[in-house]
Amino acid sequence: MTDDDVTFRASTQDGSYPRPQLVRPAWADLTGTWGFAFDDEDAGAHLGWEGTGIRSGRIVVPFPPESAASGVGDTGPHRVMWYSREITDADLDAAGHTDGRRLILHFGAVDYRCEVWIGGRSVGRHEGGHTPFAFDVTDAVDAGGRTIVVRVEDDPTDIAQPRGKQDWLDHPHVIWYHRTSGIWQPVWLESVPEVHVGALRWWTDPRAGTVTVDLELTGPVAETAVSVELAFEGRRLGAASVTIGARETTVVVAVPELANGQAYEELLWSPEHPRLVDATIRVGDDTVASYLGIRTAHVARGRFWLNDRPYYVRSVLEQGYWPDTHLAAPSATALREEVELIRSLGFTAARVHQKFEDPRFLFAADRLGLLVWGEAPGTYTFTPTAIERTTREWLEVVRRDASHPSIVTWVPLNESWGVQHIATDPRMQHFARALVSLTKALDPTRPVVSNDGWEQVDTDIVAIHDYEWRPEVVQRRYATDADIRRLVDSVGPAGRALILSGDVSDAPVMLTEFGGISFDTESAEDAWGYSTATSPEDFAERLSGLMAAVHASEALAGFCYTQLSDTLQETNGLVTADRTPKIPIDRIRAAITGEAAG
Repeated sequence: MTDDDVTFRASTQDGSYPRPQLVRPAWADLTGTWGFAFDDEDAGAHLGWEGTGIRSGRIVVPFPPESAASGVGDTGPHRVMWYSREITDADLDAAGHTDGRRLILHFGAVDYRCEVWIGGRSVGRHEGGHTPFAFDVTDAVDAGGRTIVVRVEDDPTDIAQPRGKQDWLDHPHVIWYHRTSGIWQPVWLESVPEVHVGALRWWTDPRAGTVTVDLELTGPVAETAVSVELAFEGRRLGAASVTIGARETTVVVAVPELANGQAYEELLWSPEHPRLVDATIRVGDDTVASYLGIRTAHVARGRFWLNDRPYYVRSVLEQGYWPDTHLAAPSATALREEVELIRSLGFTAARVHQKFEDPRFLFAADRLGLLVWGEAPGTYTFTPTAIERTTREWLEVVRRDASHPSIVTWVPLNESWGVQHIATDPRMQHFARALVSLTKALDPTRPVVSNDGWEQVDTDIVAIHDYEWRPEVVQRRYATDADIRRLVDSVGPAGRALILSGDVSDAPVMLTEFGGISFDTESAEDAWGYSTATSPEDFAERLSGLMAAVHASEALAGFCYTQLSDTLQETNGLVTADRTPKIPIDRIRAAITGEAAG
C-alpha cells in the first residue's frame, strides 16, 4: 500500500469504520448472517464444531441472540454459544490482502469470553465482554483455513463479571435489562504490512503549542522511519519525522498557530465548535489516517473547566439500549442520530451509563460536539476475580478511548456497585483509590469521579444522586455553596455519606443523577420510575419544575438528568424507546437549558 492510498480525512469518514481514530482505507466488514447455535450441554467441542462450523442455525451479527434483530430473539439463560462464517475471496480482496502482508481479524466486543478458530486452528482467546481484540490469522488462512468459528461463554449468573445493567434474573426488573451475550460489536478484517501501527494515543497541549502521539508498533522494528502530519480544514498545521528502533515511540509535533495568543482558540475543540484536526501517520510501508481534538479539561475553584474557561455541564444519562438490538447499536447511523438527538434536547454532555460504548458513538460525539463521561459497567460482588476483571477491562478501555476529545471525565465506579460496603470496608476503599490512581497514571489529563453518586474517595468531582421529586426541596437543598457543603459534610440524599476521604474543598459539585420522571406512553409492563406523571402536561410541568430548581442553584457546576430514553420497564425517559420525544422538543430544550421556550 502506498501513501497515495490514504486520500481521505479521518474526521470526515461516514462513521461506519469500527476503529475511527486509526483508519486504513481497505477493510472487510464481516457482519451479517453467520451460523449459530446455543450449546446448553457444552458438547460442541466434543462434536468438533471448531472444525466443522455451525450448519443448523443462523444469526445476524453483531446483534446479540437475546435481541429480535439477531433473528434469534431468545432471552433465556444460555451459557455457551457458537458462531461460524466463511471468509470469502471478496472479503480478502476488500481487506487488501496480498502476499507479504499480515491479515488481522478484529472483534469490537464479545460478551464475555471466547476462543476463535480458523480452519480448525485456534488463533486466540479473549476475556472481557466490552473490549476490542484482534488476532493475526495470516498463517491459518494461508494454510487454507476459511471457516471462522467462535465459541462464546457468558454465564448469566456470574456476578463477578463486569455486567452493568444486564439482569442476573431471567426477566428484566426495576433498573436491569435483558442480557447482551456473544458478539455485539462489529467483526472485520484488515491487511497490514509486517511492521505497522497497532495502537496510538494523542495528547494535546495548547498551552505549550504541541500535539504528541504515542505509537505502539507491531512487527520487527529496526531503523524504521516515522512521520506525522497534521492538517486542519485542508491547511497544514505541523509535521515531524523520526527514525525509531523500538516498538513504542513518542512523536511531538509543534503547532505554530497555537502560539498566537489572540488566535489559538480558533483551533480548539468544544461542543460549540467541534473542530477536528486530521492526522496522517506513516511508519515504513504502513500509512494510517487519524484525527484529534485540541482541548483541555480540568477542575478547580468549584467548577469544571474546558479550554481554561469555566463550563457548566448539561448532561443526560444515556443507557445505550435499543428495543430491537439491546446494547448493540442498530447501525452507525443510529449512533450518530443518538448524538444529534441529545444535542437537540439542549444537552452538551452525556454520561454513558454502565456501558463501554461503541467507538463509533464517540466518533459522532467528537464530530458533532458532545462531552462524554466514560463509565465502567459494574460487577455485583467484591472478590479477587471481580477486582481483576474490572481493573483489566477498565484499563483497556481507558487506553482505547483516551484520544477522543469528547471524553472529558472518567467514572470507574457507580453507586458502590461491586464495592457495596465501601463505607466500612477498607479493602473496597483501597480498590476505589487504586482505580483512580491507575486511571490518572494512564491519563492525567481528565478528572476522575471515583464512585458516582455517593461514598466517594479521592474524587475530582463531588457527584450526587438525588431523586427527590419536589422542586422546592431540590432548590432548597442546592441553593448555595453553604447548603451543598452542609450536605457533603453530613449524609447525602440517599442516606449515605457522600465523601469518605479526600479533600473536596475545591472540587465542583454536580447533581449527576436526578429526575427519573416516569411517563408511560406505551403501557409498558411493570412501568417504573422515581416519580410518575399522568399526562403530557403533567410531565412537562414536573420536568420544568425540577430543572428550574437545579438552574436556580448558584453553586452546582452541572447536572446529569435521568434519562434520555425509556428502556423496557424503565419509563423515565425524555423520549420513548424508539426515540420519540414525549413532549415537544422545544419544551424539553427550554427546561434543560433554562431558557424560555420559543
